Amino acid sequence: MFGIGINAQTGEEELGAWYMYFGMNRISEKLSIHSEAQFRYYETTSNFNQLLLRTGLNYHINKNAIVTGGYAYIDTDPTFREFDGIAGDVLVNNNTLVEHRIFEQLILTNKVGEFLFEHRYRLEQRFIENRDLNDSFTEHRARYRLQVTLPLTNTFFLNFYDEVFINLQDNIFGQNRLYLAGGMHLTENSSLQIGYLKNHFSNAVFDRIQIGFFFNPDLRKKK
Repeated sequence: MFGIGINAQTGEEELGAWYMYFGMNRISEKLSIHSEAQFRYYETTSNFNQLLLRTGLNYHINKNAIVTGGYAYIDTDPTFREFDGIAGDVLVNNNTLVEHRIFEQLILTNKVGEFLFEHRYRLEQRFIENRDLNDSFTEHRARYRLQVTLPLTNTFFLNFYDEVFINLQDNIFGQNRLYLAGGMHLTENSSLQIGYLKNHFSNAVFDRIQIGFFFNPDLRKKK
């Protein structure tokens, strides 16, 4: 049923944008907190598409392996329609799909020469409400992302990833995301990435600019 909302999108010819924040706050030797907010638009600065808020608890098995359990809230307008009114009105009154999501994931990293490889495996349990149809349903999904980072200098780097989404019910292929970005380390624990995403669905392809801010402070008390 969620696929019905995707099919209704008519913004393929527009260059949209995702504005994103990601944080990992280290609270102990083995634990950290993941925080995330994404604001997605059909156009670069207008025509709201989706709000995504995600948090989770990370357990650091070692420096190359992290397991995470968490929760996400997703509020979506799949219609590609402009609305009058303030942003709060848009988010509350005009969006069709509201999703509460539980997820589990494993991240493994390794280096080959100067290239840093990251493998992210994620399972999602999705509890979705379709306001237009006055209906609620549950879907399950698996995701795999291969990400490669190449440092250019101590400050600048390149980032690439490809991520495939597999539905664990009908219509097995969900989507594929192909991403390329340039990044800059702003401080010891923060960075900025600006990139391009090509988002493939079974019946649509979307081009998106991504601007992401990453902030990973260490909150452990200094000895």
